[in-house]
Amino acid sequence: MTVTLREAQAKDLDALVRLEQVAFEGDQFSRRQLWHLLNRANAHILLVENAENRLLGHGILLFRRSSQRVRLYSFCVHPEVRGMGIGRQLLEALEQEARRCGGERLVLEVRADNRVALALYRRMGFTLQRWLEDYYEDGCAGWQMEKPLTAV
Repeated sequence: MTVTLREAQAKDLDALVRLEQVAFEGDQFSRRQLWHLLNRANAHILLVENAENRLLGHGILLFRRSSQRVRLYSFCVHPEVRGMGIGRQLLEALEQEARRCGGERLVLEVRADNRVALALYRRMGFTLQRWLEDYYEDGCAGWQMEKPLTAV
């Protein structure tokens, strides 16, 4: 499947809201939160689209001034296209963007019961750093993971 990666724009808000609704049962971003991330936050949002400009995934990076640690705040692939390599492509692009912006380490949180995501992150070089008890809104624990962003 041919996909395009691009930076999100304000006009993508409706599509981002729809993707959140189909991809996550809980812990979804609200429309207001997504608007803030698009327009006000020190964030970069990368989108994955197919040839018909349908949104297939997004990744949100948060940056802190005076820090080389970049947080992968959200990572989402549409359920219909999971397992097709889109997640790996998006994660590689997010790592490249974090590195381009001066990041030296990429950190994320992932549900402890999301074995598919945990496996992807491990394959991509992330390591488990810290157990996060009762981290998600439904009480599920999480893992904090981290990866050094060495020059490629």
